[in-house]
This record gives sequence, C-alpha cells and structure tokens, in this order.
Amino acid sequence: MKMLRLLRRQRALLNCAPISHDRLADSSMRAAVARADDSDEFRNQQNFDRAVAELVHLIPIPPETAEWFSEKDLAVGSKWTWRKMARNPAVLAISIAVVVIAGVSVFQVLSGLNEFPGSATARKLLTVAASTRPVMLDPVSTEAETLSDLFFMKHGLEHYDVPAEFADFRTIGCRVFEDEESRRIAQIWLAEKRMQLFLFPAERNPKTGAVLRFPGWRYVHQEGWAGAVTERNGVCFMAALRGNEKDLASYISKTTAQ
Repeated sequence: MKMLRLLRRQRALLNCAPISHDRLADSSMRAAVARADDSDEFRNQQNFDRAVAELVHLIPIPPETAEWFSEKDLAVGSKWTWRKMARNPAVLAISIAVVVIAGVSVFQVLSGLNEFPGSATARKLLTVAASTRPVMLDPVSTEAETLSDLFFMKHGLEHYDVPAEFADFRTIGCRVFEDEESRRIAQIWLAEKRMQLFLFPAERNPKTGAVLRFPGWRYVHQEGWAGAVTERNGVCFMAALRGNEKDLASYISKTTAQ
C-alpha cells in the first residue's frame, strides 16, 4: 500500500513536471524526474509538452491585448517606511506590549532595590501610624531613650532601645500591641512633629533562625507617610511621620554628624 501511494505521488509530480530541467527547484520533483528519465512514456509526454509550448509561442498576440501587459502600466508596490510600519496595527500592538513588559521589568527592579528584611512589616506599621490617635496610647511624658527600661520591666521586651538619633525627643505616649502574626510591637508618640516610633522583631531566616540584618537606614513609604528603618540587636526601629524621605533624612544626618 505504501509503494502504491508512492507511485501515485510520483505520477502526480510527473504530470506537472516542467519541460526544462533548469526549473526543477523542488527535491521531490527532481527525484521523480530522475527516475522517469528512461521511461518512453515520460519522454513522449515531455516532447508533447515542448511541441505545445512552441506552438503557443507562435501564436501572435493582438496589440490591444498586449497593452494589458505593458510594463509601464504595472503597479509598483510602495516601499515600507518607518512611518508606515509604525501605523501598522500589528507593529503598534507589538511595540505597546514590549513597552509594557519593559516598564513592568523596570518597576520590579526598582521595587527590589527598595526592599529589605522587614520592609513589608514597616509599611504595615505606617498604615497603623496613619490611623493612630493619641488617646489610643498610654500617656507618658519623658525622653524616648528611657522607655527601653519600661518595655523590658513591664513587657519583657529586650533590646527595644530607641537609637541615639531619636533618644532625646520628648514623648507623648506609648503602647505595646501584637500584630496579626502575634509579634509584639512597641509604639511611641513624640511631641516633635507628632512623629511616631516603632520597635518590632527583625526578620529571621526560616531555616536557621538567624537574624536577617541590613546596614544603615532604609526608607519606606505608604499612604503619604515615610519611615526610616534600621536594625540593631535583632530588633528593627522605625521613625515615621507624615511627609517624605527628606523630612526624616534631616533628623538622621543631623544627629549622626554630631
């Protein structure tokens, strides 16, 4: 059956084989012609096709018909220009898709540069700061650095120390609460520009339990609030206020320069 199908295919190719071997561009056609070259039937077919072709060439073409095929009347395809390509819907759609993908990639890269261990918690606490009212805290009027003793003696929180950059500011109140992950967080309200301070456990490696540290100060932003975050002794500290990074940077640079 396979041989029969093969013979039928070769016969179909031979029936439409060109009379000139120079035009045998298809490999299947060349193979079929090469096998049938010694066949009298194929040679007779080729001779007949050549005779018909010569006869057709001898037929005169009327002038009115020849005008239909005048080269000067043939339409020349217009060249593609950059402007024409830009207006092509397919090219336009692909260009928009590439721009969107590039924009998303750049956004992800820039977002990754601003990430650090504890940044997600810091942003959540900025939301807490935005919704906090003074009546929600226990009134305490003292210097911020003295509250570390209160946090340790009353709540058993170790290393919940306010950094030197904010240690001398007067407080309005403070409290300790638990977030949705049952982590104990200390919140302090300052009289200075109604700034709020947060102390919370640093992120840890889930396998080893080691603290995921990061150097210096990092900044986060959420709902019109800005926070400056640092990590010391396994505890993250964040100073938050309504404003931008520049408002916080002035406190940090001013204090560290002393």
